[in-house]
Amino acid sequence: MISPALLAEAAALLGACRGRGWRVATAESCTGGLIAATLTAIAGSSDVVDRGFVAYSNESKVELLGVPSALLAEHGAVSEPVARAMAQGALARSRAAIAISVTGLAGPGGSSADKPIGLVWFGLARRDSEQHSEKVIFPGDRAAVREAAVAHAFALIRRLV
Repeated sequence: MISPALLAEAAALLGACRGRGWRVATAESCTGGLIAATLTAIAGSSDVVDRGFVAYSNESKVELLGVPSALLAEHGAVSEPVARAMAQGALARSRAAIAISVTGLAGPGGSSADKPIGLVWFGLARRDSEQHSEKVIFPGDRAAVREAAVAHAFALIRRLV
């Protein structure tokens, strides 16, 4: 279930994008489509949400988004270069003005000393503009990390809008 606070953030984001005439694409790994699901839970979101990619496996990141396999091999899926490539790939494969990507470790397993549970990389790409990336380590369990990642993705887009 999507929290009322997250739905309110989604509605505000949709309104801001609508005001600029921008469409949005998502490229999601650790959130598994939750960003797109939250946006599309709002009636009328189809004029803003262009498409969403759920690229959970490394193979899907390559096939759906064009992330170079060498990048995955060198840096791993949870990394700044992969987050950037995911956002660029979503933008290139859509009609959106902006694309947000998210890749991270929601837990409970899969962590390492340099990649702890809660680590999430975000990529934000806009046509004819510089790209932005950001790393955040969120506290909490899997559900809390995923929800926090969605809220943070909305905040990143709102800053751009």
